[in-house]
Amino acid sequence: MMDTLVETSFTDFSQIPKKNINEAPLERNCSVGRTVSIIGDTWTFMILRECYFGIKRFSQFQQILKIPRTTLSSRLQLLTEKGILHKVSYNSSTTRFDYRLTAQGFGLYSVMVSLIAFGDKWLSGSNPPPVQLFHRSCACKLNPIVACSQCRREIKSIDVNYRNGPGSGWSNIDPERVKSRHSHFYKSTESIRPSSVARALSIISDRWSFMVVRESFFGIRRFDELQTALGISPNILANRLNKFIQNGILKKVAYQDAPPRFEYKLTAMGHDLFGPFTAMLEWGDQWLSNNKPPLILTHLVCRNDFKPLVVCNHCGEVILPQQVRYEMSYKNPVPF
Repeated sequence: MMDTLVETSFTDFSQIPKKNINEAPLERNCSVGRTVSIIGDTWTFMILRECYFGIKRFSQFQQILKIPRTTLSSRLQLLTEKGILHKVSYNSSTTRFDYRLTAQGFGLYSVMVSLIAFGDKWLSGSNPPPVQLFHRSCACKLNPIVACSQCRREIKSIDVNYRNGPGSGWSNIDPERVKSRHSHFYKSTESIRPSSVARALSIISDRWSFMVVRESFFGIRRFDELQTALGISPNILANRLNKFIQNGILKKVAYQDAPPRFEYKLTAMGHDLFGPFTAMLEWGDQWLSNNKPPLILTHLVCRNDFKPLVVCNHCGEVILPQQVRYEMSYKNPVPF
């Protein structure tokens, strides 16, 4: 079933502006890319996870995540500068602060629960999920799903069409964002607070990984086309594709024998990353697009343009942080 995807590609490569070899590479204007440029780092995600669990202080983040002080300081500073967290003094000398979520920060909760749902489904093995979510509104176990804002049916990646919006186009890539960054945090956090988010991020652990998945949803499947669309170096692209194949996100399919040529197609597991993908897109549209979304999504089932909503699978309500409670399936040495 997953291989019945339409074979046309969203990208028209003739529309990509031509640049000299010494000029900065270009990337597609996309709210996913803008979102990932802020939170597309494993440590940043894990700090946000702890914020949703109620952690506010520097020492608590460090205790739970075992993160170097300089790394923690830089990530908290970034999240504060981008308006996702704000600092509140909790003593009279104003030298100690809580880091509290802003409206923008709470808006990223849909991304977090989408990653939890993905990790619970694909990365828990034979064990129960590390954290069970319960929706207070309907008193049910919560399995977040992505729904169409028009018909409220669950969205599948194969049921979505894309077209350019008012903010479409191509822009220079910030040289700092071209760098490949990995955070080797998974084992240390797993031993302290097991998490489906951490497990998911062990696979899609950096900006380039998210971008490769994004292009896969747009129908880009060949190495040279991925390289053109992303402005990515061949060795980094090869690394991410091989990692995705090893982890079951992509499969390598021959489309030519002589010489051998291959396409990289999403597996069923890869298609389930559509939830986090669209949650990032919606947040970026809301907070980073200046009311000019680069993409417009159409739900092929109801034939309406839509916004993706992360909702409760039982009652259909949009999931809000204050409406979710957590139960651990393990002995939790670090209290909330």
